[in-house]
Amino acid sequence: MVSMEKGEPEATGAAAWLRWLPAKLAELRQFFSEVKAELKKVSWPGKDEVRTTTIVVVATTIFFGFYLWGLDIGFSRVMEMVFKSSGR
Repeated sequence: MVSMEKGEPEATGAAAWLRWLPAKLAELRQFFSEVKAELKKVSWPGKDEVRTTTIVVVATTIFFGFYLWGLDIGFSRVMEMVFKSSGR
């Protein structure tokens, strides 16, 4: 049930929806208005800055991918030697 302001009886059924829906739509409209105002305050990066940071991210990802791949191979070989020497 939708509770109304203090002192008012609680509405039920269609009456509750008729009061609740416009209030929620007004809240949604206000929310998007505030989002739009906040997005105007954002300092968006330029094209060169986006390109540079994208290159850094891709290069770092590739580097750590190969680094972790190498560690995986190394640990796999160590574990193979451990299991072979234990007689399994």
